Amino acid sequence: MTQDVLFADRREAGEKLAATVLPLDLEDPVVLALPRGGVPVGFEVAKALGAPLDILMVRKIGAPGHEEYGIGALVDGASPQVVMDDAMARMVGAGSEYIELQVRRELAEIERRRALYRTGPPVELKGRTVVVVDDGIATGSTVRAALRGLARTEPARIVLAVPLAPADVVQQMRALCDRVVCLATPEPFRAVGLHYSDFRQTEDEEVIRLLAEAKSWTGGTGTLGQTGR
Repeated sequence: MTQDVLFADRREAGEKLAATVLPLDLEDPVVLALPRGGVPVGFEVAKALGAPLDILMVRKIGAPGHEEYGIGALVDGASPQVVMDDAMARMVGAGSEYIELQVRRELAEIERRRALYRTGPPVELKGRTVVVVDDGIATGSTVRAALRGLARTEPARIVLAVPLAPADVVQQMRALCDRVVCLATPEPFRAVGLHYSDFRQTEDEEVIRLLAEAKSWTGGTGTLGQTGR
């Protein structure tokens, strides 16, 4: 292993992250993993906490005629949240009808992916401690949108837990949640995958398997089962 490599794979990263999150003694936690790479990491955290594991999808809302240029995002959940850059939307001529159309389209895509992953309905987050997990953060744009959207669901607390991220991005995230758990802030950061020995793509089949296995400690109810705290 080179000096840049911090984790053998996502499972090891999840185990190390879980060992740091567990002593926080979080009340009524639910783990939300960003698919697909965040799911193996989130699985280990959820298993250590005895907490339900769900996926959190964030879909970009692009500018008219330039969909790759993000002007907002739709954050998945029991009550999906739209996070918009209103000034940017006005500048590119994205009116309310256009935004509503894009939101409906992205909601349909979220439903399609939930059906693919066989997750069932999203877990209710109001009044709970939400632990957002990914396999690492580079620029932070997706996680930033996720945290802003989740704040509107009225959770008791939001904890962001990741194996690694740039130090400046970690600092930015602190303003968007109640706590940030980040195991490493490599300098220079380079790319997330360079700090893993095995960073192969997480396949849909693995996501489906891990989400199904996670139901064993909650009974599929979204609340702590017999193995939970």
